Amino acid sequence: MYVPFDTLPESSRVWIYQANRSFTDAELEEIEPKLQAFIQQWTAHGANLKASFEIKYKRFIILALDQKMNVATGCSIDESVRFIQQLEQDYNVDLLDKMNVSYKQGDFIAYKTLTDFRKMAKDKAVSPKTIVFNNLVNNKAEYLSDWEVPASESWHKRFLN
Repeated sequence: MYVPFDTLPESSRVWIYQANRSFTDAELEEIEPKLQAFIQQWTAHGANLKASFEIKYKRFIILALDQKMNVATGCSIDESVRFIQQLEQDYNVDLLDKMNVSYKQGDFIAYKTLTDFRKMAKDKAVSPKTIVFNNLVNNKAEYLSDWEVPASESWHKRFLN
């Protein structure tokens, strides 16, 4: 069951998928209704899931699920991953590679491999103040407060020494 993102409680579980490139406006016009249709029929053992999504910076797909109504099961999580894999194929984009880092360079969102980010940190090309995206947040409250943070306040800080 699709609901507006802002109506979900802060305890809602989130999954963040970062794209290796920005989506075009035309792609977003196709992707948003696909996401809404997927969520509308998303279930766990036949029970409706109260969920929503956001697309941020034309690059991040955030799925959110209110687990107070029904909890995601292994099967329902697998179903969402298959949906994301289909988006990867349809739009020739990488959404599931967790070994990459996105961060802000002014208004631009940069996307680097973890190895390249580590090298940039060593070379002082990124700093503790660089805004990074912590895609490891677990719930909507963490997403709202700890997703876009200075590198010094996220798991990325281990590369800054």
